Amino acid sequence: MSAENDNQPLPEEIGQDNATSEDEALRAINAFRAEAEAQKDRALRALAEVENVRKRLERERDEARTYSVTRFARDVLTVGDNLSRALAAIAPDVRAKADDSLKAVLDGVEATERELKAALGRHGIKPIEADGARFDPHLHQAIAEVPAQGAEPGTVMHVVQPGYTIGERLLRPAMVTVAKADGSTRPNPGNGSGGQFDSKV
Repeated sequence: MSAENDNQPLPEEIGQDNATSEDEALRAINAFRAEAEAQKDRALRALAEVENVRKRLERERDEARTYSVTRFARDVLTVGDNLSRALAAIAPDVRAKADDSLKAVLDGVEATERELKAALGRHGIKPIEADGARFDPHLHQAIAEVPAQGAEPGTVMHVVQPGYTIGERLLRPAMVTVAKADGSTRPNPGNGSGGQFDSKV
């Protein structure tokens, strides 16, 4: 056998080289697959994060649109209160006897009050229905307990000042008087502080 033949690999050595190459190829393929899965996972996480940010921004935009008028709305409510007081100050019999010019003024005040309420409603500001309802410290501010025969204790007897909500939040609690049990010495419901079910307003 010549020296040249001595340098040639044996048949079993050729098989080992092929197996080694196949193992390396499989390892490389598995590594590429693992990297592809990792990249896919990172991409899915990034998409989910972008979607969460988009939803949060949309929610914040909607809240800003709904609640941006909160401070202004509180000021406008006092205007509405004054219109209601002006109308309530005129007794029905006095109004019936009033001349045409006074009736025209009163009609104008009523129309203004109706338009103001409609404008508030268009901005999501709604009155709280409190009269005859069960006292709710999240919506009502109790200013007094009054004896009321036949009424369930804790029932709103009289609305002194109407309350309003804006969207899902309390804008202003309704100031109310509440029925108390006969001879009751219970503390004033709500202690005159009112309640707010959303402190962001």
